[in-house]
Amino acid sequence: MIRSGSPLLVVEDNETDVFCLKQAFEKNGIGKVIVTASNGEEALAYLNGESPDFDGRIPNLILLDLNMPIMNGFEFLEAIKSDPRLKTIPVVILTSSTSEVDMNDSYNNNIAGYIEKPMDPDGYIEVVRVLNQYWTLNYLPTIN
Repeated sequence: MIRSGSPLLVVEDNETDVFCLKQAFEKNGIGKVIVTASNGEEALAYLNGESPDFDGRIPNLILLDLNMPIMNGFEFLEAIKSDPRLKTIPVVILTSSTSEVDMNDSYNNNIAGYIEKPMDPDGYIEVVRVLNQYWTLNYLPTIN
């Protein structure tokens, strides 16, 4: 995540979770540009350049909640995975759902990982630390 100038897209409707994620990046010393969307519809608008926050750079990783209003995580996944321009963006599910059905449906939509949301802010610090280690080592496709 840290190597490229591409932003991280966080699709999450819970402001507390977004705050905890941003704090975790800061506490891990990761100066990543983080773009947020509160539902799948907002996230698609961003990815399609229809958001005032769009700066021309497509994210190289998406952290996605499943349970959101307007357009949930599954609907968002279906939309981006059917778009040839967006389908290679790695998506990591970060959700409170431990449902085996949700997990299987997510992997059937070609996600890169499925993580249960931590119960406290320190848990977010650890999640971000591990994600950063993995995505710093991992080679990502060029999308822009």
